[in-house]
Amino acid sequence: MKACILAIGSEMLTPFRVDTNSLFITERLNTIGYDVRLKAVVADDIGELTRVIEGALAWADLIVITGGLGPTEDDMTRDAVARVLGLALDVDESIVDRLRDRFARRGMTMPEINRRQAMVPRGAAVLPNPNGTAPGLWIEKGSAALVLLPGPPREMKPMLEAVIAERLAPKSKGSGLFRRVLKITGRAESDVDAQAAPIYGKWASQTVPISTTILAVLGQIELHLTARAASKAEADAALDPAVLEMQTALGPSVYSVDGRPLEHVVGDLLREHRMTIATAESCTGGLLASRLTDVPGSSDYVDRGVVCYSNRAKTDLAGVAEALIAEHGAVSEPVALAMAEGIRSRAGTNVGVGITGIAGPGGGTPEKPVGTVAIAVAVDEETRVRTFQFLGSREMVKFQAAQSALNMTRLMVLRQPGWREWSERR
Repeated sequence: MKACILAIGSEMLTPFRVDTNSLFITERLNTIGYDVRLKAVVADDIGELTRVIEGALAWADLIVITGGLGPTEDDMTRDAVARVLGLALDVDESIVDRLRDRFARRGMTMPEINRRQAMVPRGAAVLPNPNGTAPGLWIEKGSAALVLLPGPPREMKPMLEAVIAERLAPKSKGSGLFRRVLKITGRAESDVDAQAAPIYGKWASQTVPISTTILAVLGQIELHLTARAASKAEADAALDPAVLEMQTALGPSVYSVDGRPLEHVVGDLLREHRMTIATAESCTGGLLASRLTDVPGSSDYVDRGVVCYSNRAKTDLAGVAEALIAEHGAVSEPVALAMAEGIRSRAGTNVGVGITGIAGPGGGTPEKPVGTVAIAVAVDEETRVRTFQFLGSREMVKFQAAQSALNMTRLMVLRQPGWREWSERR
């Protein structure tokens, strides 16, 4: 079954607003077997909206439209749908009564303009909105269905869940698109694909076919494995061995197969091994500590984090010898190692991390260009340090540095022999 998602609103065609509803809608539709073939943001223009809806009706089994159901003149989703389907718009007085009552409970009188929200294309089913004033609509056109929902997520999400439970899921009888995501870090996209392609290439001919998409995301690679199956149990029977096969092939560079971000994975490992961690950061400005503490319950393992931005701070807060900085420079492996060992010793933790680098856009030299970052991790008596050369903006360099520090910590806590393999590959 093919689906189309339309987000209505000229504001989402500017740099100031983003359509986030379509991500949620796609995920929920996939679970009941709908394959989303098109997402579009359409301006508040009835002519453009009419043309887009007409085009989608030519091929889609389901069209989900969000936004444009408010009371103002630029809220024209109802009008466009009625025009395309050749339906008259009638005012549903029961909706008007509910709107008046809603305003009255807040000590207000309903403006007449809100009557527009009670306009219903003839034959449409009204979908109640317990969290707002704009009701939704369900309209069938031949074998296709159109679902009109308000734009605010707090209103849209529960209404979509009701539509799925009452109208869409019963038709799927448990079938759907089921997905697993393998998250990989420390390797290039081409490197991962060269090793993974011979494996996933054979999955398309299985009884339950699995399609694979490889995505390069900042600081990591994602492999999306998708199975179309009659039930979750049938999908799991195909996906479980596929995930295991890919994990075995790619080794310790796969850090998550269950959706957890890297900071969550590292946190769980620290808790499992009853370890604590302290960080000393320069160019990342506390980003590593921030990511670690974004995880609920991180007080179980995070002891402290210091931002040693200046040379004096590296000495005062992490115990780095002034002579070491003078000899090697602040951005160097010896200084990063001293930061990691110093903060671990002062905090009395199992793990210490030191990060020092040049995030840019200025400050680089021919010997140490922008993006040069030295990262060290000390786990008990074992230490590792290496220098990275990251590309991109200041924010990108900082994120990649924090990502690499987390991954180094993960590999060392696991005592993975893959540390050296990963280090050499980089």
